Amino acid sequence: MQATITAKGQVTVPKPIRDRLKLKPGDRVDFVLDSADEVRVVPVTASVRQLKGMVPKPRKPVTIEQMDDAIARAYALRR
Repeated sequence: MQATITAKGQVTVPKPIRDRLKLKPGDRVDFVLDSADEVRVVPVTASVRQLKGMVPKPRKPVTIEQMDDAIARAYALRR
């Protein structure tokens, strides 16, 4: 299937693709560019509410300062 890019850089996703991906007006998609310069269109399907409960609660409460320290340590390790 083909689509035309408008002067504003917009493209209409063909109906068979919208149907297959169950896309409706207002839905969001990600454009994923791989190492072969090929693009995949991936629907963004999870809302923040759907993510609730994926990570278990900590055994004891964690302060903002402790979170900031952990982020800083992780950042320092990547450099």
